[in-house]
Amino acid sequence: MCLGVPMRVMEINGFTARCEARGIERKASLFLLQHEDIRVGDLLMIHVGNAIQKMSETDAHSAWELYDEMLQRENEALQVSSAGQETEVRA
Repeated sequence: MCLGVPMRVMEINGFTARCEARGIERKASLFLLQHEDIRVGDLLMIHVGNAIQKMSETDAHSAWELYDEMLQRENEALQVSSAGQETEVRA
């Protein structure tokens, strides 16, 4: 599964933006959004190195809440799976 990541624009150089999310910085192409007015501080949905959508603070926050929930549930499932494997080894 592929997901876009909400990131904040830190710097723009032509059709390339340096973006940041949760302490991670990446370069992203702005080519697909060349019709948009993109500025430093804007939030963008980044997918495989391309900015695909300008986002509101609310939309970006909602996306991160969903991603956090998915990661939490995945970690819980892995812990349950690990606990089951330990029980099988002991038996």
